[in-house]
Amino acid sequence: MSENPGPEGLPEDAGHRLAELRNLFTSDLSVNEFLLIKEAGFHPLGFVMGSSIYHTGIQARKWSKSQELTKLTGAMYNARELAMTRMEEEAQQLDADGVVGVRLDVNYYEWGNDSAEFIAMGTAVRAENGVSHRNKLGMPFTSDLSGQDFWTLMQTGYIPAGLVMGTCVYHIAHRGLAQTISSVGQNVELPNFTQALYEARELAMTRMQDEGGRLDAAGIVGVRLEEKSHQWGSHTIEFLALGTAVVRSDGELTLPKPTTIISLDH
Repeated sequence: MSENPGPEGLPEDAGHRLAELRNLFTSDLSVNEFLLIKEAGFHPLGFVMGSSIYHTGIQARKWSKSQELTKLTGAMYNARELAMTRMEEEAQQLDADGVVGVRLDVNYYEWGNDSAEFIAMGTAVRAENGVSHRNKLGMPFTSDLSGQDFWTLMQTGYIPAGLVMGTCVYHIAHRGLAQTISSVGQNVELPNFTQALYEARELAMTRMQDEGGRLDAAGIVGVRLEEKSHQWGSHTIEFLALGTAVVRSDGELTLPKPTTIISLDH
């Protein structure tokens, strides 16, 4: 590894590894996924990844106030973007059309309590017919769909445009003594918790949709909402919305039509 790689650049060893992929491919796809990716008209080029070790810092919060912690939100988003960008750079080095089966992981290490490693990984692919499937921004598409879901999506006349995400780190206010006592022994909604969680999820979802809009996506499939406290404690939670933005392709619907089943019972 080079001693001083640029903040957006790839380490020297990555270049050597990618050069070797001209003679063989690597992939984290299962055998079934590999066959379905081939069936969809794409050839795996190589396993690509990007990493960023990021110091998330500290942001003051009020014990009794629910609020977004915007500095932490920005840190979590920027760290993932750095990892994703470096993974896309590796895919570009391979002249790939896209990256399938993308995974985003966060790892914490003993030597940095306020630091985390953000990793993006997936398999770079290229269309076998030579037609480019890069997205509106001229970048390889990214998708967290499985090989099976990717194949099905392609049969319906859609193709991934990009893995889109929205995040929100939110501090949930603690309940006061009077609030706690008033609800003892009762079945009652806790409105401060309800409103805080609702707002945090809405912010994450809206930001994910905004990313899809920038890709001129027709929709976002496979959406999931993840909630993690990381190392902040139980009253500070990150809400992460993830999904694959899709656009219409030039292909036609090729899924087989359902067969009519005629009952012989009388």
